[in-house]
Formats: sequence, structure tokens, C-alpha cells
Amino acid sequence: MVSTQLQLQRENDDIPEEPDMLLSPDAENGQTFAPPPRIAARFYRHTNNRRKSSAASSRRNSLSSTHSHTSNRSFRNSCQSHHVAQHLRRASILEDRKARLADRAAHAEQVRLRAALAKATPRGSNCEERALAAQQAREKHLAQVAAACAEEVRRAKKIAEDMKERKAADERRYRVEMEEKLADAEKRRLEYKRNSRRQRTGSSPPADVKIATERPVVTSEDAAKRIQSAWRSKVRNDIVKAWLQVGLSIEMVQETSFDVITVMLADETLLKTTDQIMTLFVLLPDADPVPRSAAVRTFLSAYLILGHPAHVFSRDGDQEHDLISKAKDLIISFESALSKLTKYNSHTPSPTRTETVLLAHSAFVTAFNDWKARDSSALIETMVASFVSLDEIWQSVKDATVDEVANEYRNGIRDNQAILLSRIKKLAGPDKALTLIRKGIRESRRSRPKKRPAGETVRPRVASDSAPDSPLSVDSVAAQAEAASELAASGQAGRQDSATQGHQAQSLSKVFTVVPDNRILVHELSIDREYRIDSSPTADLRDALNRELCDAMRRGFEEGDSTNWTAAMAENIRGKLLRLLKEGNSMHTLISETLDPEYISRQCGQGIFSYGKFFEFIASILPKLCAPFRDAEVQALAEELQEEGELSSMIEKLFRVLHVIDFLSLDYSNFLLMNAAPTLIKEAVGYEQRMFAQDLEENKITLDRTRRWWRSAAVNMHTEADRRDPWSQANPINRPTAHKIYARGLIDLAIATPLLGQSELPETLELDRARISRIREDALRITTIGGILLTAKNLLKRDVRSQWKSEASKMWLVLKDGYMKDPGTPSKITCLLESSRNMPPSTRSQLSSTITRLLTQAETGKLSDPVLKVLFQRLKTHIFNRVSASSSGERVKAASTATEGLATTGLPEFVSQVADICEQLGKIGEVDRKCHGRWYEEIAEEMENGGLEGEELARSSSADSEAAASGSLE
Repeated sequence: MVSTQLQLQRENDDIPEEPDMLLSPDAENGQTFAPPPRIAARFYRHTNNRRKSSAASSRRNSLSSTHSHTSNRSFRNSCQSHHVAQHLRRASILEDRKARLADRAAHAEQVRLRAALAKATPRGSNCEERALAAQQAREKHLAQVAAACAEEVRRAKKIAEDMKERKAADERRYRVEMEEKLADAEKRRLEYKRNSRRQRTGSSPPADVKIATERPVVTSEDAAKRIQSAWRSKVRNDIVKAWLQVGLSIEMVQETSFDVITVMLADETLLKTTDQIMTLFVLLPDADPVPRSAAVRTFLSAYLILGHPAHVFSRDGDQEHDLISKAKDLIISFESALSKLTKYNSHTPSPTRTETVLLAHSAFVTAFNDWKARDSSALIETMVASFVSLDEIWQSVKDATVDEVANEYRNGIRDNQAILLSRIKKLAGPDKALTLIRKGIRESRRSRPKKRPAGETVRPRVASDSAPDSPLSVDSVAAQAEAASELAASGQAGRQDSATQGHQAQSLSKVFTVVPDNRILVHELSIDREYRIDSSPTADLRDALNRELCDAMRRGFEEGDSTNWTAAMAENIRGKLLRLLKEGNSMHTLISETLDPEYISRQCGQGIFSYGKFFEFIASILPKLCAPFRDAEVQALAEELQEEGELSSMIEKLFRVLHVIDFLSLDYSNFLLMNAAPTLIKEAVGYEQRMFAQDLEENKITLDRTRRWWRSAAVNMHTEADRRDPWSQANPINRPTAHKIYARGLIDLAIATPLLGQSELPETLELDRARISRIREDALRITTIGGILLTAKNLLKRDVRSQWKSEASKMWLVLKDGYMKDPGTPSKITCLLESSRNMPPSTRSQLSSTITRLLTQAETGKLSDPVLKVLFQRLKTHIFNRVSASSSGERVKAASTATEGLATTGLPEFVSQVADICEQLGKIGEVDRKCHGRWYEEIAEEMENGGLEGEELARSSSADSEAAASGSLE
């Protein structure tokens, strides 16, 4: 213990005191220095950066830490034991740890309680749905992985097979080359063995001494073989030289024009040389001259395809690119093998190079045949459609024109059909060509509307009773002539009668009659000889009036006024039935006496009138008055009339009787019109001229719109003629005629946006307003459907000349009622195309958006899409070329090339619709020029004599019309 204290005292003596440590000589002088910044930063810290005191439980503020700190600071002055400090420190640490463990246990207990509470709370579980969804997602993912793996495996197998084939080909080639080398070595060995070397000697033999060498004995067989080998080598050498002298190469073909190279490839000398060089490479195994000639031309077409692909191909698709690559492989392998033919190998190609050329040639021929088959099929369809369209023209004109014109048409159509038939037979073969033509003509004639027979089908039975032995009796002929003469001279009388009648009487007469105005009737017969009156425009209104009449009769019966209503209804039915009969006829007398209003009124007053007998009488006479094609409808009405019923059913029967009698009146009017049609057509032109002149005299119409329309068409034609003559040389051939000007005006009027303005139509064509509006709608529908089909063909990389007739006909029916009236129309058309053509999802979405855009533009009538604008302009040009044809030969030529022209335009599916439009416009123009030709001549003469002022006015009006047309398109 004493030693310890002594040791501590010695250590304390060694430790210097604080004054000794802090004081320095400078300090003794009273001067102090600041420590360096890094030292000051450790001791003199800012108050805001000083660390805040921790909690009371912190080890820094614990008792042991305080004691330890104090003990350390006052180590020299403290005499406490180290055991006490360590014990206190340990106790403080343990207390601190116990407190923290207690906090953790309390927190864990709280978490456990919350978890138990959450677990005990009832809630809906969708674990099964999640499991099912997870299972489906897993299966879908596995299917995708399996498909991807299968695709990778297939690709790997294909690569492995290709590698295997390539290695086998290389092995065969190496084997053949090795055999050739061994054969050459063997040949050299035998040659060396045959010519033995001389022995070595010490010195050269003297010059005068000749060495005697023995030549080997050659047999006749070996000599023949050598001669034949030399001859064959000479022949092959001549073939190669002849081919090289031709100088045919890809560079030469590219530098030469297409027409010149076409003539060059058709030269017989070149064909013979090509035949020989192809025989040298074993490319013509067949001995038949026809297949050999076709193979030679196919081989030469490879040069033409590589030199002028734009002239050879009509489209740029995958099949064309594949054919170009196959042609390139063939020409490269052929020229490479040709360059190796020398006199050292006797101009004989090696088996390896021959095999390479043969494989490339086979691949090219296969691709060429596939491309030619597809291209020829489209060409065959186009020519068959042209043949059928010519037959349609002949069927339409053979009975509607005079014999001279019909003969001219027949000769022109027959010549063009003969040309088409020979071409179709050349491409498709005789049997298939005849089959396709018969099928097309059968379908065309089956789809044409059948003409109404002029016999018993539409003739009322009472009319046939008057002339049982002849189709038209003498009285009927006289009646037709009288009716025609009255119609031709009824202009002034009809107007006087209409002037004496009131406006309401005229309106009611128009409602209750189905016969149109005389001028409309004659005009429709002039355009369509088979025209018949249609009751659809006024059918609904007449049914509504008949319904009002029946309802009023029901109310009269309820009010007790049955007698007057029964007599009035009987008189109404009696008057309608008597109009169908001639006075003096037995049926006329029977109906007049049975349905006498006074007689029926007396029966109603006495209470003996029977509606059952009345309906029985009506049911017995209606079948005798109707036409045969009304038998089913009239028979159903007769069975309904014989059924007993109450007042409501009786009124309904009367309504049905009035409805059927209206149809019988329509049939009788059409029968009279059919009999009088030939006479009316003869008088139609004069009658229309007189009516039009009378309207001009009475100032009901003017020719202002007609003048503006004619001037616009004339300026457009003269502008086009000036474009064809840029040097302003008036060539009479290029100057437009009156016929061309009229055709241009008619086409500009008919092929435009569907909305037809009141001031846009000239006065001379006012009666054709509905027909021109319908043509406008058809032209817009053709353009819209053509744009959709053209977009689909381009997206699916199909030939634009191929005819998608089924899709076009279905879309024609879908768009018949409107474009975007039904919001589901674009999806219907998309599904229609997708059902017949497989397409990927990306193509389907792109096509769907295009269809929606095109239908929206068609609905508004503003075609801003470039495809629609181009198609619409091409359609307009095509129709103008056909309508403006003046002679029958030009019409036949235009019709024979119509199908090919529409296929080139991008509208191959609308041959029949375009032909119908051209036929209607041709008839409209022919009738209009006959009726109003003198007024057109006056307007044309006014323009010619008008000078510059009229020309400037016409150009301004033309510019206004073109601006309006472009605005409507955009």
C-alpha cells in the first residue's frame, strides 16, 4: 500500500502543472496569440451548431459517465476507486438497455394487438379471383413463351438445315474439285510416263547426231475421239465468241432505251445464239422447240428486268423485288461461269459452276412464272370484263336503234370482241377462255333488269277482253293516235284549264293521281322507253288521306250518320272502279248498277243493306279487274273481305279496298302508257320544244343559267386546247367542237359534289334534276369505295388491278343509306374487309382510321384526301372520254377499253356502275340536244360574235366555277 502511494506521488511529481504547461516566455511578457483556425474550430464552436443535450437517460448524462468524466478531469486530485466508477457505469448501461427493451416489448405488443384486431375484422376476400387471374396470366405468359420458343426453334432448325445443306454443297464441290485435280495429276503422270526422259550423259551429243524418238502408235478409235473432242471444243469456242460479240450485259441494257432493247431481244439471231449458250450450260433439257423458245425468252427477260424494271413492272411489291433479286443471281452466276471458259478447259464449264447456274436459273424461272401468273390473271379478268361490257352494249342497243346504226354497232363490237377473244385464248387457253367468257356473259345478263313483257303480265284482264284475238285492236290504235294528238296539242288547253282551276283543286288532283305532268311523262319516255309510272312518291300521302276518310266514317257511324257515309263510300269506290272500264262494257254496267248511290241509300234507309254482301261483291269483281301479277295480293284481300267482323274490322276492310283499287288504277295507267308509248315518243321532241318556247315567251324561265353554264364549259375546253397548243397555233383538230363543249358541261354538272344548287342547273336540264343528283351520289360513292379498297390493297400489298367485286358490292349496299349517319358504319366496313382478307392488328387499325376519315369527307361532300381527289378526277376524265365520243365506232372503242382504263385508274370493281352512268348521261345529252339544240346554237353563236368582252366574261365565270369546284373538293 505504501509502495503504491509512493509510486503515485512520483508520477504526480513527473506530471507538470497546468501553469507550467500553458505559460510560455511570451505569456510572461503579457502577450497572447490566437490558435490556428483549424484548432480554433475544434475548441471555439458556434452556439447555433452546438449539439443539444440529450435526454436524461442518455449515457452522456448518466451518473457513471459523469463520474468518469469528472474522474478523468481531476485524476490528479481524485482519490476515488476505479471499481466504483466501472460499477456505476455498468449499472447505468444495464438500466438503459432494460428501458429500451421494455419500450421495444411495448411496441411489439401494440403491433401484435393491431395485427390481431385487423385479422379479426371481417372483410371480403378476392383471393380466388386473384388466383384465377394469376393463373390466366401465367398461362398466357407460358403460351407466349412457348410460341416464342417454337419460333426460335424453327428458326434455329432452318439455320441448321441451311448450314447443313451449305456444308454438304461445299463438301461436294471440294470433292469434285479434288477429283478434277486428281484426274489432272493422273493425266500428267500418264503423259510423263509415256514420254520417257533421256539418260544423263557426260557431254552433249554432237549437233550432227540426231536423236531418234519413236512416236506412239495411235489407234483409229483414239484418233476419232481426239477429232471429235477438237471439233466439240471448236463448236463451243464459236458459241462463246458469238455470245461475246453480241455484247449483251446489264450495263448495255440500262444504257439502251426500252423500245430499242425490246426489238433487239426479239431478233432471231440473238435468240439462236442464246439457245446455243443455254444449251452449253445445260439450261435447255427439253427438245421441243416451243418450250425451248419460251425458256430462251424467259432467260433474256432477266436482262430486261434488271435494265428497265420501271417499264416491266406495273407495281413495286415484294414479289417484284424477289424476282429482281433472282434475276440478279442468275445473271451474276452466268457471267461468272462464262468468264471461266477458255481454251485450256476446252470452253467446258465445270460441274460446280454448271450446278450453280442451273440452281439460279430454276429459282428465277419459278419466281418469273409466279409473277407472270398473277399478272396474267389480272389481265385476263380485265379483258373478260371488257368482253362482257361490249355484250352489254350490244344487248342495250340492238332493239333500241335503227337497223343501220345497229349494224354499225354490231360490226364494231364483233371486231373488238374477236381481238379480245384471241388475247384471252393466248393467255388462258382456249377452253378456259370460253368458260370465263360464258360465265361472265351469263352473270351479266342475269343481273340486268328484265324488261316488262308487253303481254298478259301487266295487261288488266278487262283490257284483254276487249281484244282477245290481237294485241291491239283498231279501236285501241285509234285511241292511241287520238291521245297522242291531244297530248301534242294540249299545251295551251292544259294551261287554260289549270288557270281556271284553283290552287287547292290542283294540289288535290296531284295528290290523288299517280300520273305525272304531260311534259314529265313525255320526257321520261324519251329517255327510257320502258318507263312506267311509280306510285311511291304519293303513296304514303294517299294512304294517309284514305285513313283520315275511314276514321271520319267511323266517327259518323258512332254519331248515327251511317246512311250518308255508306252511300258516300260506295260512290267513291264506284267512281274509282268505273275509271278502269269503258262505258258500255258488261263489267261497267254491273258495277254502275250494283253500287248505285241512290239504291244503296234506300237500302240503308230500309235497314236491309248488308256489308257482308257488299264485300262479297267487291271480292268477286276485283280478281276480274286486276293484272295477273296482282293475283296473290287481290286473292288475300278477297279472303279477308269474306271474313265476318265488327265495325272496326269493317272500316279496316274499306281501307284495304281503297288501297288495292289505287294499285289497280296505277296498273291501268301503266297499261295505257305502254300502248301509247311509241306514238308519244315520236311526238316527244316537238312537244318539249313547244312547251319550252312557250315558257320562254311567258317569261316563266330565262336562259341566263344556260348561258353561264355553256360559257363555263366552252372556256374550260378552250383553255385545255390552249394548253395543247403552247405556241398559240390554232390547229382545227385540237379546237373544241360544240359536241365536246356540251359533253364537258354535262360532265362538269353531273360528276361533282352531291349537293346540286338551284342556280347551278341550266333551264334546259331542269327535268333531269333528280337524275343528275342521283348520278352525283353514285359518283361520290364510287370514289369513296374505290379509295377504301385502294388503301386496303396497298396496305396488304395486293395488286391494285385485282377486282374485289364481292367487297365492293357489299360496301355499295352498306353506304346506300348514308356514310356517317350510323356511327358503326366504319366498323362494319372494316369487319367486312377483315372477314375476307387476313390482316395484322396494326394494318387493321390503320385501315379503320383511314375508312373513318374518308367516310367523314364523303358525308360532308368535301374531298380533301389526296387519294379521293385523284380518283374523283380520274373518274370524271374517264366518263368524259366515253360520253364525248361522237360516232358509234368511238363509243365502241371507248367501251372496249373501259375496263382496262378503270383498272389502271384504280376502280376495276365499278365497270357496270360506270357504264350505267355513261349510258344515262348519253341518253340525257341525246334527248336534250334534240329538244333544245336551237337554243344551244344561239348561245354558241352569241359567244362567237361577242368578241373579247364575251370571252373575258366567260373566262371569269369559268374561273368562278373552277374555284367553287375546287372549294367543294377541298
